[in-house]
Amino acid sequence: MSGSTSLRSSNSSPWADMGIRTNQRRRTRKDLLEAAARLIDEGRMPTLEEVAAEALVARATAYRYFPNVEALLREAALDIAVPEPATLFDAAAPADPVARAQRVDTALHDMVCANESALRLMLAHTLERSATREKASSVPLRQNRRAALIDAALEPLAETLAPAAHDRLAKALGLLVGTEAFIACKDVLQLGDAEARAVKAWAIGALVEVAMKQSRSKSK
Repeated sequence: MSGSTSLRSSNSSPWADMGIRTNQRRRTRKDLLEAAARLIDEGRMPTLEEVAAEALVARATAYRYFPNVEALLREAALDIAVPEPATLFDAAAPADPVARAQRVDTALHDMVCANESALRLMLAHTLERSATREKASSVPLRQNRRAALIDAALEPLAETLAPAAHDRLAKALGLLVGTEAFIACKDVLQLGDAEARAVKAWAIGALVEVAMKQSRSKSK
């Protein structure tokens, strides 16, 4: 190449670069939420500019992720309420993948119950923004909190399931936990709390068992 150096490694691809950028944007959004949480813990009601400075990002960048400080502080309070994977899966956590996945749903269901009004309001604002923002925008509207918990739940299957099967199972479980699943059970299916928990636990168990069964069949 006439002495020039390629800017892209031979193993890189546009899709890989896109994934890196997506992860960076999610990290920036998480940094803003964590910065807001720290300032709230100090007893302050910060401005969006103050949160941006704490997160070491530009003011304009903060406004790309959150339309105003109220939206940021509201979500930061909810972000704190979601358990960290290391907390949910400490030394006392079960090793059984089904029990671990069901533990994620229990934790998130309890969190939604305790913050239902705020979560419904946040979801409504997210849907409104998604309907009006430019389609080309790549800034995430939501923080994906459930994925890290699900990944931690499925750690015992890391050596058992093929990467594609592991990824598919994690995404399928993502449909069954969190605010949307809670609302579907309560508003659409008209289930009481105990039945909603039981139905989701059954569905989660069925998904994990099917994935494990398919993996065992392919390994024979």
